[in-house]
Amino acid sequence: MTKKQEIQLFEEKKVRTVWDDEQEKWYFSIVDVCGVLTDSPNPRNYWKVLKHRLLKEGNETVTNCNQLKLKSEDDKMRLTDVADTEQLFRLIQSIPSPKAEPFKLWMAQVAAQRLDQMQDPELNFEQAYADYRRLGYSDKWINQRLKSIEVRKELTDEWNRAGVTENQQYASLTDIITQAWSGKTTRQYKQFKGLKKENLRDNMTNIELALNILAEASATEISKAQNPKGFKQSAIVARKGGQIAGDARIKLEAQTGRSVISSEKASDYLLQENTDDKNNK
Repeated sequence: MTKKQEIQLFEEKKVRTVWDDEQEKWYFSIVDVCGVLTDSPNPRNYWKVLKHRLLKEGNETVTNCNQLKLKSEDDKMRLTDVADTEQLFRLIQSIPSPKAEPFKLWMAQVAAQRLDQMQDPELNFEQAYADYRRLGYSDKWINQRLKSIEVRKELTDEWNRAGVTENQQYASLTDIITQAWSGKTTRQYKQFKGLKKENLRDNMTNIELALNILAEASATEISKAQNPKGFKQSAIVARKGGQIAGDARIKLEAQTGRSVISSEKASDYLLQENTDDKNNK
């Protein structure tokens, strides 16, 4: 069974979701949905109270809810209550909110889009492009970011072929690659940019993203050539791939006289670009 985690946006608010390939259905984080519908400062506590009340009432939907490991705000994978579309429709009836009907429509659209994307993978990229454009990213950056997603997918497929399947091992291999080319672990890199739960790649500059693509693409090609087995051998390959991009970074920095690793994050340059656009009008 393959489960793919994605962040979906409803009115600019994040909802953690998981797509189950075998059952061909979405699972939504109930806590995130409570946060969207209620604007509660503590959606986790809101769900805890609501869940307790519904259980006392013998609500079968709550009883049948699943738990899946989702990435939390501290970047750790934690068991989280999730519901599929049908279950969530029922739960929403217990949450008084003017956003209930728009949210139901949004859920239906998410489900329909995924089924369409299964038939035509190009639609995945079109949706991602639209999401990034709405957030204010430039066309040039978006094209490179989408390429990085394609490269990343090819790398994780290669890791899976080598017998690496656990999310924690994926994270460790990513750390190895990142440190080999940038000199920082993923956590250190995010701290340097002042990030918390934001995605690191979404906050890289064009040159940082290009080097990260080179590192991951190199690791993929080396893995295909050397055919590693398991995590330890894949870790050696990951370091080799990262070092190729690391060497390129060092040569570039020698020519420019400045570090490629930037403290800039999306809120810095997107704000600047948007300001420039307004001034030019």
